[in-house]
Amino acid sequence: MVEFAILAPVLILMLIGLIEVGRYTYFAILAGNAARAGVQYGAQSTTYALDNTGMQNAALQDAQNLSQWSATATHFCTLNGASASCPAAGATPPPGMLYYVQVKINGTFQPMMAYPGIPKNVPIGSTATMRVIAQ
Repeated sequence: MVEFAILAPVLILMLIGLIEVGRYTYFAILAGNAARAGVQYGAQSTTYALDNTGMQNAALQDAQNLSQWSATATHFCTLNGASASCPAAGATPPPGMLYYVQVKINGTFQPMMAYPGIPKNVPIGSTATMRVIAQ
């Protein structure tokens, strides 16, 4: 009984720590999946690639509308491997131009309990980049 009374708090603390690591990993996976959902929306065609708001909405919708999450969507172009400005919607791009979309997800993880030495808000973020398929 005495040994159990001494070890029980340590075991409970280890169990709670394991649960917190699992929760953090879960939210990190959610952030990665949300960023990929946003770029998948934008990578369908050049029309979707120029719709930054649509990519952000797709990412946040996949993130299950968790509070304190934000999405930033951008698009960029390369011409023969060098950075180039993207043509306007409906304009014919020059040969060799590739469109890319990128979505960044940022959020915060809040542990269930306050632990000494661990901040109350831990940042979580993920970035996904994909080439536009139909150009």
